[in-house]
Amino acid sequence: MNDPHLTIEPSILYLGTPVVLISTVNEDGSSNLAPMSSAWWLGWRAMLGLQTASKTPQNMLRTGQCVLNLPSPAQAEAVNRLAHLTGSKSIPEFKQKLGYTYEPSKFEVAGLTPVASQTVNAPRVLECPIQLEAVLVAQHGIMDDDPQVAGLISAFEVRITRVHAHPGILMEGYENRIDPDKWHPLIMNFQKLYGVSDAQIVPSRLAEIDETIYRMPDVDRARTEKNWL
Repeated sequence: MNDPHLTIEPSILYLGTPVVLISTVNEDGSSNLAPMSSAWWLGWRAMLGLQTASKTPQNMLRTGQCVLNLPSPAQAEAVNRLAHLTGSKSIPEFKQKLGYTYEPSKFEVAGLTPVASQTVNAPRVLECPIQLEAVLVAQHGIMDDDPQVAGLISAFEVRITRVHAHPGILMEGYENRIDPDKWHPLIMNFQKLYGVSDAQIVPSRLAEIDETIYRMPDVDRARTEKNWL
């Protein structure tokens, strides 16, 4: 059998992940908002791949808090308005090469609305259908085995402390389940933005497993988080 695949060397491997707008608090108490897409979840934990010196991870390291706001395709233009902006007055050299400019008023420029969180000081994004309040658990170096880039990129592990979801994406008959037929995340696929179809290709065998079986202790732990409101 002939293998039609070619061996290639793409510069990036952004094979399709959800876009996330991370909100954090700056040193002066103002809010920062940054788009990213190197994120994945397991239970009530998330791993976030970020340039270590950027404003968002620096805010996370200082405050130990953030909010992961997940936009739908309806917020794609807002995401684009944030694409080449940074909250750092001193722009890292790498971002200077990419054409980033300093912008302290990210929410206003994006046309998005900050709303108070319950367990963290960072605001949520009203327009995003899903908002995950989170606290920083650990920082893990990425590519630290390569002296040319060691320290440049980190994976930040965060624990979710509150989940907020628009009622329009909840599964009928369930209080705590998001309906994948109603929730359509904005996807970054090789630097381009895509929506997700609401049509299932085939029934999923994994969906035969009761979702509650995957429930981890973090869910109950989050109930004890301080409510700031």
